[in-house]
Amino acid sequence: MNFRKKLGRFAAVSLAFVLTLTLTFQAPFASKAEAASDPLGLKAKSAILVDFNSGQILYENNASKVYPPASMTKMMTEYLVMQALHSKKLTWNTKVSISDYVYQVSQNRAYSNVPLKKDYEYTVKELYEAMAIYSANGATIALAEKVGGTEKNFVDLMNKTAKKFGMTGAHYINSSGLENEDLGKFAPYGDSKASNQLSALDLAKLAYHLIKDYPDALEISKIPLKNFTAGVNAPIQMVNWNYMLPGFGANMSKFKYDGVDGLKTGYTDLAGYCFTGTVNRNGHRLISVVMGTDSDAQRFEQTRALFDYGYQQFNEKTIAKKGQLIKGNKSVPVHNGKKSEVKVAFGDSYKTAVASGEKIATDFNLVLDKSKLNKDGSLEAPVKKGEKIGYVTLSHKGETHYGYLYNTNSKIPVIAAEQVDQNNWFVRMLKGIGGFFSSIFSWIAGLF
Repeated sequence: MNFRKKLGRFAAVSLAFVLTLTLTFQAPFASKAEAASDPLGLKAKSAILVDFNSGQILYENNASKVYPPASMTKMMTEYLVMQALHSKKLTWNTKVSISDYVYQVSQNRAYSNVPLKKDYEYTVKELYEAMAIYSANGATIALAEKVGGTEKNFVDLMNKTAKKFGMTGAHYINSSGLENEDLGKFAPYGDSKASNQLSALDLAKLAYHLIKDYPDALEISKIPLKNFTAGVNAPIQMVNWNYMLPGFGANMSKFKYDGVDGLKTGYTDLAGYCFTGTVNRNGHRLISVVMGTDSDAQRFEQTRALFDYGYQQFNEKTIAKKGQLIKGNKSVPVHNGKKSEVKVAFGDSYKTAVASGEKIATDFNLVLDKSKLNKDGSLEAPVKKGEKIGYVTLSHKGETHYGYLYNTNSKIPVIAAEQVDQNNWFVRMLKGIGGFFSSIFSWIAGLF
């Protein structure tokens, strides 16, 4: 078969190649019957467990149902403050003044707070630590006002970002997670009975982005104890509400879970006890959310059950290595190159959560970037080694179903595995002349 016919055949299959890789899995999702009865028996209104590296959803129960998130709301405030820091709109040493609104909220020690003064300027770092460690509501609102100008503007930014993240159930009305009846006349949106609304799936997506985009946020969320000394006569000990962190005394040791380094607790009468947790063991990170448990202890006990399930039932397996040739796929044709084809390789390494028990065929379907192709479906030379030319989509066959936080979680970039230089002008000219006469002869042959 000549190259032109090979190329036509290549285009006819829509530039898609399939590589089937058989792996050994233990079913990460229960069967439909088991799922209906919730095999983990969690005592929570909703819950979800996600493998961070792959974005796989390993467990979920009512994960799309919307509930008040309480102070887990603050994760979006943390994200947007981190975004402002990384974009150089703020620095850790930027000074923040205190409004009447922030002052009044911060004086209420019935909520989690550090008392703030109106005649004192705090640094972003001081307020962020109070928010992320101690869940201080006044400090959170002060940061929201600093980033957004007003809390109302900041809430608009929260909702815009939630939409960008695909948090389809999310609706923010304030930055702190307090109920409107607690904020009174200062509530930026909604009536006195309104509250923020998010699902466990929404919160898992938010936690995923916070960790992925700004991993330095974990350096603060993992601090168990710290004194707040800014503008106070005596230090205020800020105790992290996440009792699963190491570093607490003996009375909290029953909650400790090795590898936990975040992320955010929440409690109101309406929301119950909630927790978005994350744990990292030897590079295998999990994210969990539990909403609406009955006690402080229960939210950590249910999180422990999720983490145990994740680590006991799953192991991470590398199924693609950066630079590894994609075996089983034909090379991609190249036009005007010193080689007529180029081999392809994975552009990134990819890990997936796997265990023993069930064999599942995993397909890598190659999809080429159309903007890189000419009308005949080939790449134009020169092609640089390492140049991104498309991606492979990952799909699992069999009875076991894998859910992902995002469709992009199951896509692996594909690169050219070698350099293909362009032919010199003389060779290109000869090929062009040959192509012209070939077209003429084909036209004449078609007349007879």
